[in-house]
Order: sequence, then structure tokens, then C-alpha cells
Amino acid sequence: MNQFVRFACLTSALVAGLSVGSVGAERVARLRSFAPGVLCDRYFCATDEGISLDLTKRYLGKRAATKLFSQGEFDVTEFTFANGIFCDVKERLCRENRYYGENGKHNGAVSERYTELLFGN
Repeated sequence: MNQFVRFACLTSALVAGLSVGSVGAERVARLRSFAPGVLCDRYFCATDEGISLDLTKRYLGKRAATKLFSQGEFDVTEFTFANGIFCDVKERLCRENRYYGENGKHNGAVSERYTELLFGN
């Protein structure tokens, strides 16, 4: 009987640990707004003009900025945050995902929350 009780306690602890891990993973992917019109995940910060080296450095640190911008040239006006939110500066919209539809255009549902936070629309 003691072995069963120990097994049950161990199983409960593992399940609780997995639950905490899931919550922790969810927090990592959240977007933060350190100032009006600025959105950041754990890799970069962006404004209504696109990914910003200066704001990434200010809010996430020099290491994050160096790592991101040392990857070579890239389009800073279209980006996908770690939580899957895709933003396009030219459209002035953020969407739930970055995927394209049959018409060749982005088809993710518009995220009113993140569009408002980033573009003020």
C-alpha cells in the first residue's frame, strides 16, 4: 500500500510540474507593451514603422539586439512575434497567424487587440 501511495504522490507532483511548465511556456510567448505603440516579445520590439533596433536594445538588452540584427538584412516591416501574431506595417494590421490563403494574401483573422496596441487603429 505504501508503494501505491508513493506512486500516487509522485504522479501528482509530475502532473503539477507539467502544469506549471505549461504556464511558464505561455508567459514566454506573451507580448509586452513597454510604451504606447511598442510591442515586444522575448526576441525583438516593434513599432508602427517595424522592428526597431533601438527599442529592442532598450527593452530587451544589447545582446538580444545584436543577435537579431547580426543575422543579415531582412524586411523589418513584416514580422511574426513568438506567440504567432503576425504584423504588417504596410497593411497596418496584426493577424492571428502569418499564413496565406488561396488568393495569395494573408488570411489570418485580424487581431484587433494587437493592431490597436501597435498601430492605434
